[in-house]
Amino acid sequence: MLKRQDFLFVRDGRKAHAATLSLQARLRSDDRPHASAGARAGFTVTKKSGCAVERNRIRRRLREAVRLSGALLARDGYDYVIIGRRPALDASFATIVNELETAFGRVHAERSSPRRTSRSADEAAR
Repeated sequence: MLKRQDFLFVRDGRKAHAATLSLQARLRSDDRPHASAGARAGFTVTKKSGCAVERNRIRRRLREAVRLSGALLARDGYDYVIIGRRPALDASFATIVNELETAFGRVHAERSSPRRTSRSADEAAR
């Protein structure tokens, strides 16, 4: 994925966070371009993660982790955005792969019950 529009579309999907990365995933709808294509991935690293050399190193490490393990865990018809974090620069590659696999499991896990919202003041007083 290269276009900003695709990244913004995925932002509203499911999310999983880890120390070295955040994974966002969303199923493409039929009316979107490339709806019949396999899984697509986009990578981003914010400027506060370091200078350009460090950001590119983080991006390369994440891209390789997705190539090795993410390709097996990604589902057809989904778009993924992997947001690199500063700790990915110094973390072992095995840690990055493990956190990526865990994140894929979390975004594709079925929710057993709806999310709980914070209790109102009336419920807390009871």
